[in-house]
Amino acid sequence: MSANAQMAGTAARPTEATRSTGEKLARPMVAVDTVLFAINDGRLQTYLVELRRGPGRGRWAFPGGLVRVGELLDDAARRELQDSTGLRGAYLEQLFTFGDPSRDPRAHVVSVAYMALIPDAQAVSASCEKYANGKWYEVTRLPQLAYDHSLMAAYAVKRLKSKLEYTNIAYALLPREFTFAEFEELYSLILGRPLDRRNFRRSILAMGMLKRLPHTRRGPHRPAALYSFANQSLRFIEML
Repeated sequence: MSANAQMAGTAARPTEATRSTGEKLARPMVAVDTVLFAINDGRLQTYLVELRRGPGRGRWAFPGGLVRVGELLDDAARRELQDSTGLRGAYLEQLFTFGDPSRDPRAHVVSVAYMALIPDAQAVSASCEKYANGKWYEVTRLPQLAYDHSLMAAYAVKRLKSKLEYTNIAYALLPREFTFAEFEELYSLILGRPLDRRNFRRSILAMGMLKRLPHTRRGPHRPAALYSFANQSLRFIEML
């Protein structure tokens, strides 16, 4: 991310180290940004915040901020995500490091981007005071983003699509119990293509990735079988 609101109101200055000769050497700052995904209103959406201050004021970006001295990157990403959305325990993984020195006009800020997944978009609380607003956007209809966050968005979508084909990462986007139709719809939405329903069902069930539950969900028609993931943690699977 950019330095965002953490640098607002004061001039952004890179940290400095002193060489043995006494010459000062400017150092870049390190930030974290998180691309948060959820299936919302039948669409793959991501959560954006409206910047309140700085050169990106009024534009949208992914929530994030500067890493504190002595803080682990993962801890910084979790802290910033919680402060911005109220979320705890979301699936989180590191994506890529964006280090173009010109990405933030105020200072040289290196951003380590993360991807986060949640099963319920409604779990996000109102935006914090750091931002002017927070809102879910469909990934194919994003507004103009601040800094280089459009690159982050594209990278995160590509990573999610890829991991869906060789891991059980879908568990982080679905509730504990779901129908097979809901499971199939998630894959079709994210991969952006229709599936061969018969072969898809046969392949998924043969993998042992899902387990059928003893109860069903009642609906307008016949009761629907319910499933859950055999593992609620990341596992590799055969390629679809």
